[in-house]
Amino acid sequence: MTTSSTVAEPTAAATGTRRHRPRGAELLVKFNLVLVFLALCAVASLLTPDFLTTRNLSNLFQQSALTGIVAIGMTMVILTAGIDLSVGSVAAFGGMTVALLIGDDVNVVLAIAASIAAGALFGTVMGGLSAYLSLPAFMTTLAGLTAIRGLTYLLTDGEPTSADLPDSFRLLGGGFIGYVPIVGLVFVAVTVAAGLVLRGTTFGEYIYAVGSNKEAARLSGLPVRGVITAVFAISGALSALAGVLLTSRLTIGQPTAFNGLELDAIAAVVLGGTHLFGGRGGVMGTFVAVLMLSVLRNLCNLMGLGSFFQMVVTGLILIVALVLNMLMEKRGVRA
Repeated sequence: MTTSSTVAEPTAAATGTRRHRPRGAELLVKFNLVLVFLALCAVASLLTPDFLTTRNLSNLFQQSALTGIVAIGMTMVILTAGIDLSVGSVAAFGGMTVALLIGDDVNVVLAIAASIAAGALFGTVMGGLSAYLSLPAFMTTLAGLTAIRGLTYLLTDGEPTSADLPDSFRLLGGGFIGYVPIVGLVFVAVTVAAGLVLRGTTFGEYIYAVGSNKEAARLSGLPVRGVITAVFAISGALSALAGVLLTSRLTIGQPTAFNGLELDAIAAVVLGGTHLFGGRGGVMGTFVAVLMLSVLRNLCNLMGLGSFFQMVVTGLILIVALVLNMLMEKRGVRA
């Protein structure tokens, strides 16, 4: 399943060919996830009257934003045929770091910048190891997952940390403009910025080219290693940003936060139509998939279904998404 119009363009640019397909089939493939999302919302509104309340929709958008921000970075990594398993640990580290820095009377802006920079640095190191030493990204980020989580625990001996956070900082994660959560607006801004980079810049073209055929990209003179390192740095920075926003919302740094976040992010990317082996996909599909998974979990909560049931349903949806992606690719109707 895929929604993003970025899927066909980079691939076609890399191969120099485009398949001819009926207009109706192309539109169906391009917007199928949106249609499924709208259908799910309609079902949810029928099953429980609380779903369409302003308060519930606002909370749903707020809760999905942090996973969504991380998933956008994950999308860029997967587009290069990579994977980043360290995002949960990096997010927890970013959240703890900003709380500690503000607690030590560091300027709020500098504290946020330092936390995001630390996340970017972690991503750069893991991406660099993968790109320049040809180490599998799966293994380097798995090592990062463990090491960075351990470093997060070491910051406060595994204990949560609280600080006298200023109101301006608390607004980032917990504030609203009308009924719209500020963190949700950050999610939208990150998605739009990433989409513009992928669709409208040379760097975006490089990302798709590297993911489509790394060796061909290298022989064409593209900075393959630099591109891979850069997308991991972006993923690390966005993960740390999510951690900062969670600390802002909870008003406490929590070292155990974001356990399993990498699985949620990967699930959204795959459900959004980005190919796990790179070269095809886009952030708009990820954006819709994040919201769809949040709606599904919200519906389960409103109906009183347990978290175990939610995990089963999410897994089944991902299997269906992968099967449909494979069938569409075999039939040559991918947008």
